Amino acid sequence: MAHRPLSAVVLAAGEGTRMRSATPKVLHPLCGRAMVLHVLDALAALAPARCVVVVRRRGDAVETAIAAGTDPGVPVEFVEQAVPRGTGDATAVALGAFADADADDDDVIVCSADIPLVDSEALGGLVTEHRRTDAAASLLTAVLADPTGYGRIVRDARGEVARIVEQSDATPDELTVTEVNPSIYCFRRSLLAPALRRVRPDNAQGEYYLTDVIGVLRTTGHSVVAVPAADPATTLGVNDRVQLAEAEARLRARVNAAWMRAGVTMVDPDRTYVDVSVTLAPDVRLLPGTILEGRTEIGSGSVIGPDCRLVDATVASGAVIESSVVRSATVGAGAHVGPFAHLRPGTALGADARVGSFVEAKNAEVGPGAKLPHLAYVGDAEVGAGANVGAGTITANYDGRDKHRTRIGADARTGSNSVLVAPVELGDGATTGAGAVVTRDVPSGALAIGVPARIVEGWAAARDHDGGARAGDAQDGDADAARDAAGEPGDRGPGV
Repeated sequence: MAHRPLSAVVLAAGEGTRMRSATPKVLHPLCGRAMVLHVLDALAALAPARCVVVVRRRGDAVETAIAAGTDPGVPVEFVEQAVPRGTGDATAVALGAFADADADDDDVIVCSADIPLVDSEALGGLVTEHRRTDAAASLLTAVLADPTGYGRIVRDARGEVARIVEQSDATPDELTVTEVNPSIYCFRRSLLAPALRRVRPDNAQGEYYLTDVIGVLRTTGHSVVAVPAADPATTLGVNDRVQLAEAEARLRARVNAAWMRAGVTMVDPDRTYVDVSVTLAPDVRLLPGTILEGRTEIGSGSVIGPDCRLVDATVASGAVIESSVVRSATVGAGAHVGPFAHLRPGTALGADARVGSFVEAKNAEVGPGAKLPHLAYVGDAEVGAGANVGAGTITANYDGRDKHRTRIGADARTGSNSVLVAPVELGDGATTGAGAVVTRDVPSGALAIGVPARIVEGWAAARDHDGGARAGDAQDGDADAARDAAGEPGDRGPGV
């Protein structure tokens, strides 16, 4: 008996009109994952032989999202409930997928797709008790302070489950019952199918209720077992946006608690938002206002926050990100981002790199130890190790039709408000003067000054040899020092 095969049916064809949304109810996300996927995740832990999902129509958004969001090892298949005639009809449609089975001596879990807090422990406990008692049907029940919206459990004089009555069909006395049916069942499949055939739509909704199967089984002499949920919160359903927010808050608290027990510090868990798909290493520190979404991974010892949003980001150990947005980007070990920086997709920061205030980087490779301290845009670019990008520098990567790349060599320096018109390359150790508009390649060690920039070759070597002006001095506006160090007379250009 304990080794009967187990299958699952998930009812995901409901219209969800109370959500008032163009998005199907079961696709609304909680902690970054659609609620139906949370249910399927819990079921997958029980390793059912097959899992049949009932959808409103084949090929719709629900089927697409499930196919894309479940592990390939989970045996999910879909059936269509063409006409919405209730949960009983939906279950009967699902059982049609079992027509090719050799036998029906198995157990089948049937549950709704809108109970995203259900976990494998609750489902596993239900199946265990179902098999221990050899019941025809077993159902999870919960006692709620406010049972509004739920079917009520009606017990007989011996305290056993006699039937379930939906709220719209309940008498005033039945409405006072606080033990409810969250629509999570385990049936002997050989008994479920004939019981469904005896269900009639004699109710306020004119639908075939799956809940009526419980009464049918009892009146035909079969045993029905109620299994009280250890945590009633795991059985809560979602029917509107208020309940969605409440469920997400509970799930977020569960996720945060698990990470804190695993060694992650959250200064204020109530203001820390972590998707279920995020991976955190021990000794990560999350400050208030942190939002981690998608496939974000954070390495040990990193500090994130306050007020950060990371989406599909990879952050190596020891990095610091404050008050910034990072999306589909990589941050190297020991790097520092922010405050008020924006790393867009394709950006990769090397170890110990620095991206400071009001810097935007897109599809940029920033080498180890390079610095983009403030007020810069670096797009479609490569910044070499140890380079310094001055305030106001931009890579002009778009010519109105195509994107082009800029290469800034190792230890190169750009003066304030430089414009690098791609495609262009600054050689290793090259320097641009403040306000320079660079339209052609600058050799290694050369200086580019002016609009458009003139190139002074050998400037860095002359500067170092003569002990002349430092680049930092030149950036403060001493253009004459830059010219004299290079040994070049002529027109005064803007400072380096």
